[in-house]
Amino acid sequence: MSREVEDLNRRLLRARDAMDRSYAEPLDVPAVAAVAHLSEAHFIRSFRAAFGETPHRYLQRRRVERSMFLLRETDRSIIDICFDVGFTSRGTFSRTFRQIVGETPSGYRVGNGPMVAPNCYQMWATRPVVAAGLPRRSSSFGDAAAATAS
Repeated sequence: MSREVEDLNRRLLRARDAMDRSYAEPLDVPAVAAVAHLSEAHFIRSFRAAFGETPHRYLQRRRVERSMFLLRETDRSIIDICFDVGFTSRGTFSRTFRQIVGETPSGYRVGNGPMVAPNCYQMWATRPVVAAGLPRRSSSFGDAAAATAS
């Protein structure tokens, strides 16, 4: 792998880590691209090539994953969870949740109570791709980097 590719991968990982840490804060693509020291267009293209989805979609998915946990494990209201994970409106939250998970937040809460399993298994089993039974696209960094190097 060339030095330029390694540098780009480090920058993308730094940006993804920033999104993971600050998912509940109001983040936009230009701000995250600045973390990676890349232009917005180059950042979006490179992020999608490396991780299999756009930065915006990645951030939405992370927020939905966190809300899935809160819906299962707490009795807090859906609107509180919506704002706590970084969405700014219940409509956007519900629409995004349904697109990713395949059901509404209230429907998910009714059908999914607290889990009794090791955390690592819970995290894997409740990932939106696994939970919805969708075909699994590789989003691992190593697979995508190998594909772009070819």
